[in-house]
Amino acid sequence: MTTSTTTESSAASPLFDLQGLVVAVRRRRRIWYCMALLGLIAGAAVAVLLPPAPSAVTKVLVAHADDQPNDTGTLIRTDVQVLGTTQIAEDALKSLKSAEKPEDFMEDYRGTGLTNNLLQIDVTADNDEDAVARAQALADAFVANHVKRMRDAAKAESDALISQRDRMRDELAKVNQEIGDRSGQTDPKASADVESLFARRAELNSRIADFDQRAAEARTGTPKVVSGTQIVDAPRALRHSLPKAVATDAAIGLVLGLVLGLALAAVGVVVADRPVLRRDIAANLGASVITELPRRSGRPWRRRRTRAAGERLTATLARTVRGSAEPLSLLELGSERNTCAIALKLAGALAAEGPVVVVDGLPGGRLARRRRQPGDPTVVSGERAETVPDQDRRFGVGSVAPGTAWTDLQYLGTRTVIVVRAGHCSSAWLHTVARQLADQHIEVIGVVLIDPDPRDRTDGTLWDGLHTALRGRSERPARQNGTGQRHAERLPAWAARGSDNDQEAR
Repeated sequence: MTTSTTTESSAASPLFDLQGLVVAVRRRRRIWYCMALLGLIAGAAVAVLLPPAPSAVTKVLVAHADDQPNDTGTLIRTDVQVLGTTQIAEDALKSLKSAEKPEDFMEDYRGTGLTNNLLQIDVTADNDEDAVARAQALADAFVANHVKRMRDAAKAESDALISQRDRMRDELAKVNQEIGDRSGQTDPKASADVESLFARRAELNSRIADFDQRAAEARTGTPKVVSGTQIVDAPRALRHSLPKAVATDAAIGLVLGLVLGLALAAVGVVVADRPVLRRDIAANLGASVITELPRRSGRPWRRRRTRAAGERLTATLARTVRGSAEPLSLLELGSERNTCAIALKLAGALAAEGPVVVVDGLPGGRLARRRRQPGDPTVVSGERAETVPDQDRRFGVGSVAPGTAWTDLQYLGTRTVIVVRAGHCSSAWLHTVARQLADQHIEVIGVVLIDPDPRDRTDGTLWDGLHTALRGRSERPARQNGTGQRHAERLPAWAARGSDNDQEAR
């Protein structure tokens, strides 16, 4: 039986409550509001206190001897890497007559390939004039280096072709000499040899002409590369707008702060495990939510609704006190101020029918220390609860916060209404409260939820708890069993499973 109960419980409860997470994160909006505001301020401060260094930009059109329409940008990426070499940096520093190390200078500029043939050079310096001068020196050094490399490559290719041509000419001279030596012979074999020599001479002449043409083309290609590689956008200083920088950095900081705040809120919700939905609070306490009240007065257009809900709660509690011989108590959990206000309204509703005594069991005796106003009920401390006359109506006010003396709660009342603030305590503590009240034979007849989420659409009613709920007592009398006694009080899920296990063990 234990195994099946555990299995059913695991299947019924989801591993991850997305609705509860969203509601809890929304309730913690102060965290991500503050983080977003902090990010906004930090971004604006960075833009003001750490302005960008003076910089200049120039663009260079780079011609390549091997340009192809389908090039994927390999050549321009090679040019970017060449720009970032110590050779280019050293040549630029020489033209600037600067003693700075090339390695340090390389950290102040970068190249970007905009297209297959367009290179952008960005340079930073101490001031705009220095940045422009450095950009010009870098562009000149890169153009000179690129032209030199293209010329060297073209010269090397032309020299190789001319060398091949000269070797063919030497071979052609030998062939011509052999043809002259055998031109006077008349035998058939000599005639065949002469014909093969003529064919060889024609082939050599063709290859020599081809090498001449290729060498000329190699030399002709260099001027195109030299003239095509040039500075197309003269170096200029970049103007930085402070308002634009502040707005941009502030917007980035706002987004990053908001994301970080949401992440922190979500992590805090998962770690803390503090229920905020009425469904979860009712299930953990084992009692239905009878009403909901805001933590504060709220906006003006909602005060009428809040006042009506408070009046209904006062009337319900007053009927409960009148219709039962057992004393009632109000136990707060994270809402001491609201509980005191509910107790005073309840005492005022009962005062017209006779003397009312409120037993103050709150830590520090907040109600007992309160300055008494005309018409206020009699308030006694928990130590004097036994001195209250039997003919006086009484109810107690206490707390079930951590540190509560559980054995003293039964003197406040054997039936209780828990006033709990949503998201104040963890599920484990709600279970502890329900278990301790059950051990003290204190019947929880309802839950007043303080500061509920306005978008919560979950059901806070436990439909199998009519024998303990206030709504059940107002709708129909408790059902009797065969012995003439009421059914046993409804326990939370953890207590019900424990009772089943005890019965099975017995």
